[in-house]
Amino acid sequence: MGNLILVVVAALVFLLVVILARSVRIVPQQRHDIVERLGKYNRTLTPGLNLLIPVIESVRAKVDMREQVVSFPPQPVITSDNLVVSIDTVLYFKVIDPGRATYEIASFLQAIEQLTVTTLRNVIGSLDLEKALTSRDQINQHLSVVLDEATGRWGIKVTRVEIKAIEPPPSIRDSMEKQMRAERDRRAAILTAEGVKQSQILTAEGDRQGQVLRARGDREARMLRAEGEAKAIQTVFNAIHSANPDPKLLAYQYLQTLPQIANGQANKVWIIPAELTQALGGIGQALGGAFGDLSNPSPTPITSPPDDVDPEIQQIEDAAAAEVAAIEESGKTV
Repeated sequence: MGNLILVVVAALVFLLVVILARSVRIVPQQRHDIVERLGKYNRTLTPGLNLLIPVIESVRAKVDMREQVVSFPPQPVITSDNLVVSIDTVLYFKVIDPGRATYEIASFLQAIEQLTVTTLRNVIGSLDLEKALTSRDQINQHLSVVLDEATGRWGIKVTRVEIKAIEPPPSIRDSMEKQMRAERDRRAAILTAEGVKQSQILTAEGDRQGQVLRARGDREARMLRAEGEAKAIQTVFNAIHSANPDPKLLAYQYLQTLPQIANGQANKVWIIPAELTQALGGIGQALGGAFGDLSNPSPTPITSPPDDVDPEIQQIEDAAAAEVAAIEESGKTV
């Protein structure tokens, strides 16, 4: 009898523990629990400690209130130019009303996936491949508007829709790669040609500037040489006029210059100037008729100078005779 009482007491204690365990509900942060009383929606449990009536009340669903990310598998979509492309999408959403998310639709995640696929096919179907590849922002915006409007009555907020990848067929990818490669080659050829053109322009500009600078340098050098020669001539002229040389000295300098005139590799014929006889006549007159009139020279040469001839005059006579001999021996035609 005592054992039976112990078994009954133990059963009651166990039942009491089970009832208490089912009556106390602790809800974590960012989660709401849907409570039904006798199969009908009663209330939503918020985070914290909550009490339930055992047997009468029960938790129907546990709804996560955080923003969720769902990646849908690739979906084949036909473009307006009849090309089949595979598109991967990523969806960001959050539950704003757990009661509607539980009772308005059986599986809101599956519904969102199917709605995304149908909307994506409608949008991509109106675009060609090239525009679809370059209009991701427009497609994302259109998808966000359509999905947010459709899921609003389910208590769900679609925050963002992203197209992760658009994969055209392999043959189209090969054609696109060839096209891009050809475009890059064309751009590289254009850049190379522009570089060569710019290099040639700069080289020609440098040559032109160099020629201009060299021409200016030559002009300035010639001007300086001409100015130097003019100053030298002016200095010599002034020195000669200041010294007031006599005809004897001028004739002697004239005879010294004649061999320099005749000394040339290209000179085949050399004509003695008419002033030579005048110079020789001037020397003859300066020497007091030592040579006589050179315009009508005497056939009898002077073999020896007189004893009373001045040594300086004798030296000038010897120099004049040497100059005449040098002119005759040069082989020039008179």
